[in-house]
Amino acid sequence: MTPIHRWLRRRFPVSLRQAVRQTEPGIIGLGIVAGIASGLVASLLGLAAKGLHFLLFGAESEHGLSALRDASPLSLLLSPAIGGLLLALLGMALARWWPRQPVDPIEANALHGGRMSVMDGVVVGAQNLLSNGFGASVGLEAAYTQAGGGLASRLGRAFGLRRGDLRVLVGCGAAGAIAASFQAPLTGAFYAFELVIGTYAIAHLGPVVAAAVAGTVVARALGGATPVFSGGIAPPDWDDGVTALIVGLLCGLAAIALMRGVTLAEVVIRRVIPWSFLRPATGGLMVGALALVTPAVLSAGHGALHLTFMVEGPAMPVLVLLLLKALAAAISIGSGFRGGLFFASLLLGALLGKLLALPASWAGFVVDPLLTAVVGMSAFGAAIIGAPFAMTFIALETTGDFAVAGVTVAAVIVSSTTVRRLFGYSFATWRFHLRGEAIRSAHDIGWLRDLTVGKLMRREVRTVKTDMRISSFRRDFPLGSTTHVIALDQADRYAGLILVTEAHAPEVSENDTVATLVHLPDKVLLPAQNAKQAMAIFDATDAEALAVVDKQDTSRVLGLVTASYLLRRYSEELDKRRQDELGIMPA
Repeated sequence: MTPIHRWLRRRFPVSLRQAVRQTEPGIIGLGIVAGIASGLVASLLGLAAKGLHFLLFGAESEHGLSALRDASPLSLLLSPAIGGLLLALLGMALARWWPRQPVDPIEANALHGGRMSVMDGVVVGAQNLLSNGFGASVGLEAAYTQAGGGLASRLGRAFGLRRGDLRVLVGCGAAGAIAASFQAPLTGAFYAFELVIGTYAIAHLGPVVAAAVAGTVVARALGGATPVFSGGIAPPDWDDGVTALIVGLLCGLAAIALMRGVTLAEVVIRRVIPWSFLRPATGGLMVGALALVTPAVLSAGHGALHLTFMVEGPAMPVLVLLLLKALAAAISIGSGFRGGLFFASLLLGALLGKLLALPASWAGFVVDPLLTAVVGMSAFGAAIIGAPFAMTFIALETTGDFAVAGVTVAAVIVSSTTVRRLFGYSFATWRFHLRGEAIRSAHDIGWLRDLTVGKLMRREVRTVKTDMRISSFRRDFPLGSTTHVIALDQADRYAGLILVTEAHAPEVSENDTVATLVHLPDKVLLPAQNAKQAMAIFDATDAEALAVVDKQDTSRVLGLVTASYLLRRYSEELDKRRQDELGIMPA
């Protein structure tokens, strides 16, 4: 029993914990607590990163590390490399004392029913803080959601939440963290729905939105977040709508190129630098070299995004920053820095949108560069992150203009569709794919992996040797005693299945051996196979039952699974998952 479980048992009676986990107001209350905790952690992490920026790069970093103007060239060049070296040392210590791959909220909800470790949040938070704080071109959103989701998961498990509610509470933790980081509760809520929970349900709206609002309130109270944008945009017209569609298409294509580029950078760095502990430092040195050209490539890019919205200028510096920021982000992630492309995608999209305003004016369209920057920010973000509604709401909440949000949603749809049709992954699911995990979203597929043949099989099975006479078989297994008997060879290996009714058929001679009656000698199930894989084998063999063996080569019989029982259990579990997705409380 964990310390938090013991504390809860001392402070709260069992009846109270049951009331909390079995009622909708109780789940909403837990969501608010998760939102407060994740908002607090996100704000403190953001303040800690700003503190590192101040120590390493001076007081000018107060307005954003990527907005530096007169920083020391030595600091720009060496700070990311020093951060990479510290990150490598931390990785070596973790390999000794915490040798496991952290499970992020999407993976936890897809495969593990919302079970996350708070220690994973500490690990990812430390790694992400070192990466961002020393100037690597990554954001802190990975640390925010990891910590928020981990705390929410621990809270939910302490109250004994069922699987579906625990997954929602993990979403609440992520919603509070993202809402706090952008001061945008709707963005945080729909980020949770689209990426962490994987489905929308009216019953889930209360806890998730409450968590997002709670996280935002905490961030504003602590001053740990900076709004993305402040200012006014002229009302969009038809020209702006057409331009937005073009911006959405190009953002989708550019996002695919960036995701491929990150993978390519990782492959190249691994080949050129075979020593893993040197890769982050080398990558940091390369990012530092790019920072000598423009400091705007450093860290997440808050300062650079603000300048992109506020400052007008020629197209060439915007294009240079767009290319260098994409290169710095690919190098940072490819060399092993911890973080993601969340905020980088917003900055890159804003730069691309602003850059495309110039060709639009050449084509006869009168467009506002500020509007195309906001549209590009959301479209590129939706393409990379895979959360179109969240990125539409970030445009709405940062501008406060419903007309701008209407134009933005068109671009977001185009960019998301482009990536889905031509690539098929968001950046998170693309990384899962490279690791060999078949995860396309946070939709719960872990229950299917848990529903294995080993858990479904009947271990009490009857066996006979293949040289047994049918007369003896009929005596030992009269009609009605059982339906299937497993035949074994002389080495006690699986030889096939015998139907009892077939052995009692009049045309079968009593002097023959049961070897003449065996079926499916080469068709077996393995205990690690899940229910879906087992059903595919049943369909292919048209069998009513199949034996379960330990391995294909040894064929030691472990049990028996019938098709009817397998289908019934699969249907029951599928119905439970559908009720969870709809937010239906158990009776």
